[in-house]
Amino acid sequence: MDNQDSLTIKVLEKEYRVACPPEEKEGLIASATILNEKLMQIKSKGSVISTERIAVMAALNMSHEILNGKDLVDEHANLNDRIDNLSERIDNTMREIKLI
Repeated sequence: MDNQDSLTIKVLEKEYRVACPPEEKEGLIASATILNEKLMQIKSKGSVISTERIAVMAALNMSHEILNGKDLVDEHANLNDRIDNLSERIDNTMREIKLI
């Protein structure tokens, strides 16, 4: 496990230790959070009982969302673009009033 950190994530009230490179830690935590939210949504509906079936239903739902253009990566990229635009506007305004 060269250049790997150990990270504990919690999914469906169970803890899992996983290895990941330090630069991927935030992404893994975000992924685990999204996965856990999907799993909990399915579990809260009460129609699916076993953990295995909950996991399969979550995987199917997430795959369906990705294939239908609801890719979370696109949402993230859009937010990054908005942040970049706002940052550029702030920089331009600060230059105009000579703070930079």
